[in-house]
Amino acid sequence: MDTDDVAHFQALETSLLRPEVRASRDALSKLLANDFVEFGSSGRIYDRDQVIDGLVQESSAPPVERKTHDFSVHRLSEVVVLVTYRVSRRMPGGGEFQTLRSSVWQLREDRWQMVFHQGTPAQASKAVP
Repeated sequence: MDTDDVAHFQALETSLLRPEVRASRDALSKLLANDFVEFGSSGRIYDRDQVIDGLVQESSAPPVERKTHDFSVHRLSEVVVLVTYRVSRRMPGGGEFQTLRSSVWQLREDRWQMVFHQGTPAQASKAVP
């Protein structure tokens, strides 16, 4: 996978963390496939409509600072890509919450769409000496 491909998928993935995208049903509908499924960090399973509704409603809450780390892209086929990374989320009260994230993107009608996403709670990563 070349650096342009990695940058492309990192831009797609991190666009979903931007407040203006999270608040836009149109933008979310273009990024998430009709048959999208998410295994949330809460342990619940969500479909596309539930995720879009939740993100749009969340947009009225105080903003949460999110940073991505350890971003990796793995091509599974010519039309399927697995993206993995870590998100550090700083809450308005000052606490930090980390999740391991994985997403499957599929090329459909000349456009990459997310078909699956999973968030798993994680401990803060430790620096390797």
